[in-house]
Amino acid sequence: MRLLSWNVNGLRAVYNKNFLKWFDEQQADIYCIQEIKSSLEQIPEDLLHRDGYYSYFAQAERKGYSGVALWTKIKPENFSDKLGIPRFDAEGRFMQADFPEFILFNIYFPNGKASQERLQFKLDFYETILKKAHDLLKLGKKIIIGGDVNTAHKEIDLARPKENEKVSGFLPMEREWIDRLLQLGFIDTFRYFHPEPGQYSWWDYKTKARERNVGWRIDYFFISKNLEPNLKSAFIQAEVKGSDHCPIGIDLDFEA
Repeated sequence: MRLLSWNVNGLRAVYNKNFLKWFDEQQADIYCIQEIKSSLEQIPEDLLHRDGYYSYFAQAERKGYSGVALWTKIKPENFSDKLGIPRFDAEGRFMQADFPEFILFNIYFPNGKASQERLQFKLDFYETILKKAHDLLKLGKKIIIGGDVNTAHKEIDLARPKENEKVSGFLPMEREWIDRLLQLGFIDTFRYFHPEPGQYSWWDYKTKARERNVGWRIDYFFISKNLEPNLKSAFIQAEVKGSDHCPIGIDLDFEA
């Protein structure tokens, strides 16, 4: 089973580039897409309905902002796009899909760079997700968290760690949240297979950072440790253009 995640920085924009070609070539079982910036009436028909897939969309109340989408070959047993906290749900950042083998979170985590208030919003959102994951783990559930976390975990996860020590996305309290998630019983799937530096999933458009690979790894698939036997590979598709992020993915095997 292949799961892919991509912050497309505007679904309609990437649709006019290479999105459908990429989608069809991948033949993934599940696509987790973030920052769609679209309401349902703005989404092209062949994205709303993809042959062989069930599709789900969560939109922000604010136009042209945030939002997540999910395409899956397997119909979820249960689906929700609500955390039950109005200020979070208004931004359309969360989806939970319950499958027989696992529970999937598709999340576009907030960015904390705009202001101290937005940083606190991000940290509060982090705490909400951590508690939700903790409660499900206590019930013995298997969990996959995929999406744009908007934080680089370790110095290896961004090209210029020293220059960004005081920038949201690499602040100690943001990085600590990833530490706590891992301590709770999750695996950073990419680092599980790839200890090498220079592997990023986001590059700043304005400075043409992608051409120089001056990037950040801020997109993740985390899995609970009870899924470790099923994990077969994790990867970054750095060659795929169309957004300031690139897709990431994991392969799982449930045949055993």
